[in-house]
Amino acid sequence: MTAQSPLRTLIVDDEPLARRGLRLRLEALGDTEGGVEVIAECSNGREARDQILALHPDVVFLDIQMPGISGLELVQLLPRDELPQIVFVTAYDQYAVEAFEVNAVDYVLKPIEEDRLTLALERVRDKLGSEDIAAQRDQLLEAVADLTQETPAALEEKLVSGELGGSRYPDKLAIKDSGKITLVPAREIDWIDAAGDYMCVHANGETHVMRITMKELEQQLDPKVFQRIHRSTIVNLQQVREICAHINGEYHLVLNNGERLKMSRSYKNKVQHFI
Repeated sequence: MTAQSPLRTLIVDDEPLARRGLRLRLEALGDTEGGVEVIAECSNGREARDQILALHPDVVFLDIQMPGISGLELVQLLPRDELPQIVFVTAYDQYAVEAFEVNAVDYVLKPIEEDRLTLALERVRDKLGSEDIAAQRDQLLEAVADLTQETPAALEEKLVSGELGGSRYPDKLAIKDSGKITLVPAREIDWIDAAGDYMCVHANGETHVMRITMKELEQQLDPKVFQRIHRSTIVNLQQVREICAHINGEYHLVLNNGERLKMSRSYKNKVQHFI
């Protein structure tokens, strides 16, 4: 690719409005630094994997939180020699540190401001034209530092010491619904139950609906705080007030808000987590 060639770009996001908005902003930058050519859009990780392997884009603007295969999982599934430049696009900064593990070139928050988008494209071009791995890592470190409000030096020290390992479990869940994103603090979640392909997150008397599998959602929650008590129910241990045993081997949990949840017999070993 020459210095003036358009960046062949793929957009991956499960929200149609988010894809359209990003495409319009990228196309508006078409006259700068060789321009941008959006060669395809994808709505899920499986489709994106096929398109990346078929089209070989220069850069992929990749949403992290998607049903099925997440953005982080998609990058890990791709062969290293087929991996394009990755710019993570997300509504929340909870995965910023994980960007190091997959060698992303940038990490930006929605909605993307024009100046920030321009900077992301500059970083992509710099990386495509450079073999300086240390400089590329420093660029990503600066991007994550901007999001976490820590200095690059402080983040570097934490990465080396392993202190950032706990970032796997975010303080908030980013829940998408009809183009709106609600940030729900994990500590305020009372319980979660499944409704078909959706999860109902009950917090502070409200119910938020997520399109995600129970397994995927479990992986986002700290097991020291959240435990599965039924094939379709997860409970916040800190919200449990009483444990009532039944002669059939089942238990009922009474939450602080008065809600009663059934713990099935196959999960009765979880009682130890409440004591």
